[in-house]
Amino acid sequence: MIPLRDTIPSRRPAIMMWLLVLTNCLVFVVELGLTPRQRQQLFAVLGIVPARYLRAGSPGDGIGGVGLLWPLLTHMFLHAGWLHIIGNMWTLWIFGDNVEDRMGSGRFLGFYLTCGLAAALAHMFTNPGSAVPTIGASGAISGVLAAYLLLYPMAGVIVVVPFFFWPLFFELPALMYVGIWFFMQFFSGVLSLASPQAVGSVAWWAHVGGFLAGLILCPFFVMRRKPRRRLFRDEYGLEGAWLRWHG
Repeated sequence: MIPLRDTIPSRRPAIMMWLLVLTNCLVFVVELGLTPRQRQQLFAVLGIVPARYLRAGSPGDGIGGVGLLWPLLTHMFLHAGWLHIIGNMWTLWIFGDNVEDRMGSGRFLGFYLTCGLAAALAHMFTNPGSAVPTIGASGAISGVLAAYLLLYPMAGVIVVVPFFFWPLFFELPALMYVGIWFFMQFFSGVLSLASPQAVGSVAWWAHVGGFLAGLILCPFFVMRRKPRRRLFRDEYGLEGAWLRWHG
């Protein structure tokens, strides 16, 4: 089930969303210029390696200090391949503009990065002994999906479902689309705990953690609606004013 677009137009340019997409793409271009060995070294240094944080004596323990803090941020801007970055940036492009509409650019960036950090922590604590670097923006984008669900639950999401050689197009309410998506992440996360080989190398609990963080944090980042004064005439012809809340 691949999202194509939503039915909610954005009211203003989503500057921060585009900057995030551009930054991720520029970093990926840099990655393409590296050799496979250099990319692996980059991922090992700037990606999240849970054992480095939670397991004494793990490889890379000597990094310490600030060197352990940078990956909490930099892992969100690294991607392992074309499908990885296209899938993440496409999802951010569809849902991020509307969330930024309600938060404003600065708050949206803070929300995005905080959800990405929460996703990293969720992954670390569910895989404490893992020495495999984890990278990608999907944890932060999961938080954006959660915010979209809260802010626009009945918005339409146009999706395509490949059926053999025929693409099937549907419009689903955001509540259903995001609900199905979250169920798949949670189910795969539970399955990964029982049988890691069955679900591949996807950090499912990072998605779950980012999503739950988005649900909790969204109300604190949404801009409060400002009162707007409007004049009216009462039954005696006298002018007064009333307040209307708008977003």
